Amino acid sequence: MAIPGNLLSAVTESVDPNTSGWLAKLNCTISKGTGGRNGDGTLRLSSTASGEMQARTASSYPVTVGQEYQAFADASGATVPERIGIRWMTAANAEISITWSLSTATASATWHRIAVSGTAPATAASAQVVVSATPAAGSVISHFENVYLGVPMRTQGNLLSADAEGIEHATLKWVAETNCSIARQAPMVQWPVDYYLAGGQVLALTVTANGNAAAKVTEKPAATAGTEYVGYCYLSPPTSGSTTWVELRFYTAADVLLTATRANLAAPGTGYYQQRVSAVAPATTAYATLAVGITSGTAAQVMRIDGAVIATAPVIREGSIVPYADASFEADVAGWTVTSGVATLARSTPWGTYGIDGAYALTVSSATATASTIRSARFPAGAAAGLSFRLQLYTNVSAGGWTIQRHIRWYDAANNSLGLTSSTSATAPTPNWWVLTHSGTAPALATQAAVELSLTATSTSSALRVDAVQIWEALPLIEVDADDTTAVVTLTLRELTLGYLLTVWRVTSDGARTLVRGASGLIQYEVIAGDQLIIEDAEAPLGVPVTYYVEIVADVSAVPETRTSDPVELDPGDTQYAWLKDPGRPDRNMRIMMAEPPSWSRPVAQAEYRVRRRRNSVILSDVRAGLEGTLAVYTQTDEEREALHRLLDSGSTLLWQAAPGHGVDDMYIAVGAAAEGRQGMATDTWRTWQLPVKQVDMPVTVGVASSAGRTWQDVLTENATWAEVLSKYLTWEDVFLDRKIGA
Repeated sequence: MAIPGNLLSAVTESVDPNTSGWLAKLNCTISKGTGGRNGDGTLRLSSTASGEMQARTASSYPVTVGQEYQAFADASGATVPERIGIRWMTAANAEISITWSLSTATASATWHRIAVSGTAPATAASAQVVVSATPAAGSVISHFENVYLGVPMRTQGNLLSADAEGIEHATLKWVAETNCSIARQAPMVQWPVDYYLAGGQVLALTVTANGNAAAKVTEKPAATAGTEYVGYCYLSPPTSGSTTWVELRFYTAADVLLTATRANLAAPGTGYYQQRVSAVAPATTAYATLAVGITSGTAAQVMRIDGAVIATAPVIREGSIVPYADASFEADVAGWTVTSGVATLARSTPWGTYGIDGAYALTVSSATATASTIRSARFPAGAAAGLSFRLQLYTNVSAGGWTIQRHIRWYDAANNSLGLTSSTSATAPTPNWWVLTHSGTAPALATQAAVELSLTATSTSSALRVDAVQIWEALPLIEVDADDTTAVVTLTLRELTLGYLLTVWRVTSDGARTLVRGASGLIQYEVIAGDQLIIEDAEAPLGVPVTYYVEIVADVSAVPETRTSDPVELDPGDTQYAWLKDPGRPDRNMRIMMAEPPSWSRPVAQAEYRVRRRRNSVILSDVRAGLEGTLAVYTQTDEEREALHRLLDSGSTLLWQAAPGHGVDDMYIAVGAAAEGRQGMATDTWRTWQLPVKQVDMPVTVGVASSAGRTWQDVLTENATWAEVLSKYLTWEDVFLDRKIGA
């Protein structure tokens, strides 16, 4: 799979099917190796003699002066360490300099990440990727693949910059705070081939003297009081018994520390483990930051850090009122308590042993075969009275046995209990993880809710794991809404199962089904990535009632869960107008006035054979082609004229939709040479356009371009000023899609 945003071609990136994207630069020969992960091919370097060997990309890629770029690759070499560099070139293709990564700490035949980032210097016009190793003899072999060159990768929604999240450029975004020094190192770490957010270089915190040590991010991203945030990073402890931690801190505008919430890593070893911590920003919060450290460290011990993130805390189920700390148990048991019985509560250990969301779960233990009740904190539910809510949680019986009764306990604004809505009591299912649910209607005056579980251990020394706890208002599973101003039907699907496969059809009154378009093309057996999905169908017909039919399956051979929406219809409005739409860029769609009704022809490819002494020819014909003709339309303002140019610029297949009753169905068209004519005086803004069109098939693989969760926070984090935004992007559409100049 191609690396998103890569300036390199797919062949250069994956070294498949050949090495045409690469050239030997120094002391080596190159050939195609095998055993890669991004396709089987690898770039195989064989040294000619002792000394450094280098290979580079065959092409140079345009860069923008002052912009930071990142290069990474996966490397494998049993004999010598490797490094990677960005080679900056002038407009005359002369080398300016090379920004090198550190060399990996030792050689390793296991695939591991190497990475570097740097800022394009003042005279740079282009860049190349260079890979390097320094053997002590000839015929030493190193392999490289999965190569990237582009803007630095960062987690979408991260309040921290790419240089604070990763350590590929320098340690300038971090500072030693207590009893330590910090530096960059390049250990051999094997990340999944399609995980691009962790690089080849990490932050190394070295303890100065026996005792506690800490470092922190120097950036101060803005935070909002009352919002729950999550902070996390990868931690590699010096020993499995070391107490390392990540801490989320909130400060006032005067730089006064308000709160510091810490989560200790329960490490099963000395690898890299993503440890999360979450907290709600208190009143007067102005900004947040992230700190890491080790408790009771030993002098010269080294802990390593990578992938630092501060973001708005995730919601496990869309609309859930349970805060992340109380739902996922990544730091501790949060607001959960035992209200009766002998049960005890703890966070599971070690990291990764139990968990549905994250790396930990709530552990309920009972030494005796008796009943206990546990309860969460209270969570604001708004004006909940009379509304239906759903409770969902995951359980895993890891020892003994249990019976479980699930409740939602309701409270008024004064924290008075209003009683319970309860499920029946039942034996906890085994083995492995099970999802348990309960639905109930909030009573009068209810504004808060808590989760309560009545648990009875059926044997001594019983243990139950609980994770991913959620309460949300039970809204319709499928919902439609028509927006006549944009000619778009919005389809909302709720309570989807992650990892299942989704297919969505639009159904007309005659029963005809058409697959609906999503981000990756027509939605057919698409893997579900979130519990709620909003689909904007810009290809729905005008003036015709349609419904949406959905199938959800665990796999293609399974019996599907089905959903059918209510009917919905788009109002075509003034019949003198039609819509021109780009299926892949619906933001460019426009409603446009027709100048005259189109006339159509249907050409056919024919071969004529004249037979001697026969009156009639023999004609051999192919099937008759689709409609061809000219759409004559008006643009009435300069804004409309520019919008039509923008719509036509890509040369993509368009959808033409006219109001019913015009004797022509919706039609996918290819537009030829567009002619723009004036109406009269030069100052008249009206234009008459002649658009020669040919009917074509509906594009199947074209997906709807989107930002996939990109927000203004990402723009704010990535750019210090609006001038910087203007220097990176040509249009607001490019800002939305994160399509930088030259990318």
